[in-house]
Amino acid sequence: MAFQQGLSGLNSSSKALDVISNNVANANTVGFKAGRAEFSDVFAAALNGAAAGVQVGIGSAIGAVTQLFSQGNITTTNNPLDVAINGNGFFRMSAPDGSIAYTRNGQFDVNKDGFIVNSQGFQLTGYAATNGVILTGGEPQRLQLDFSDVQPNPSSQMTLAMNFDSREPISPSFDVTNPTPLDRTNTAAGGYNFSTSATAYDTLGNAHTLTFFFQKTAAGTWDGFYQVDGTGDAIAIPAPGSPLQFDTAGTMTAGGQFDLTFPEFAGTGASATQTISFDLADSSQFGSAFGVNTLRQDGFASGRLTGITIGDDGVILGRYSNGQSRDLGQVVLANFQSPNGLLSLGGNLWAESPDSGQPIVGVPGSANLGLLNAGAIEEANVDLTAELVQLIVQQRAYQANAQSVRAQDQILQTLVNLR
Repeated sequence: MAFQQGLSGLNSSSKALDVISNNVANANTVGFKAGRAEFSDVFAAALNGAAAGVQVGIGSAIGAVTQLFSQGNITTTNNPLDVAINGNGFFRMSAPDGSIAYTRNGQFDVNKDGFIVNSQGFQLTGYAATNGVILTGGEPQRLQLDFSDVQPNPSSQMTLAMNFDSREPISPSFDVTNPTPLDRTNTAAGGYNFSTSATAYDTLGNAHTLTFFFQKTAAGTWDGFYQVDGTGDAIAIPAPGSPLQFDTAGTMTAGGQFDLTFPEFAGTGASATQTISFDLADSSQFGSAFGVNTLRQDGFASGRLTGITIGDDGVILGRYSNGQSRDLGQVVLANFQSPNGLLSLGGNLWAESPDSGQPIVGVPGSANLGLLNAGAIEEANVDLTAELVQLIVQQRAYQANAQSVRAQDQILQTLVNLR
């Protein structure tokens, strides 16, 4: 009877309206994936083997409610811990009870223990790093940021490349107890022709200023001296570092490479035996003004974590107050052979199920996994225009099914009224 068909249509349209309403309600939910009600017709089994074209269906049913895992729009934010997935995959989250869940919502924060968490307290997983080295492979772990200070690195090498002005006059003397610049209007008084300074770090990360003085003693020949932190006598750079010698083409032919030990560093409690190797071999002597072209050294002070950046490959890079950076870990993604088989847990979370298959875990950009966009979120993939149109369609379908029930009621009323 038409009552059954109409009732099934009412139920199917009602469920479809539920799905559409849920999509509309979550249009602003980050990482939400729209659902779709899939209808199927229903036929009664005919024991007498009804011929084709004679069977009449007994209504409709919702065969399944599937989720559409299409890409949502990516919108930038001001939070470096907001992360969007551009492509396939899910963030792998560890629940407070140790179970694993998956999500596309990349709105993260750091809790008091340094773990990267979502709003429900689930912890983001990935590969941990030890002393800046990411330990890839194996079971992903809960990612915990290390807020401890970066240990200082004492300077051990320094490179200086300078141009010495070949037009400079010769200085007859240099007073190590009172380094003064050469008076070019009265060269007889002596002094240094040029000076430059550089910063070096001791074993405790304290910065020290090394000032170098250069005195031209003959054509193409320069003696070098240094002073630590602007105090005490200037000390002559020992051979083979001094004198610096240049040929007529301005190329250094001798000197420029030497080692210095700094007992002065002991004044800050650091090692008194720290040795730094200096390389001035790329210096030149041309007829142009004195200038430093290269200055680099390998030391740095201790530093505190000031911020993090997440790369598109999931690597979490920590930035420190001393200008250094190091890897703190790497986010992993997971994908499934059948994402529609995932069990929805609510709160933008899914769980593995027999229908989804086992998770395929890897770093972003590997296999068929997408890349990450830090400082961005993935919007819901809900098309509001399409949903509102479907809302009208299902509303009309519901009204039409109600009309079929009413028509059957009128037919029965006619039969009852027969006399």
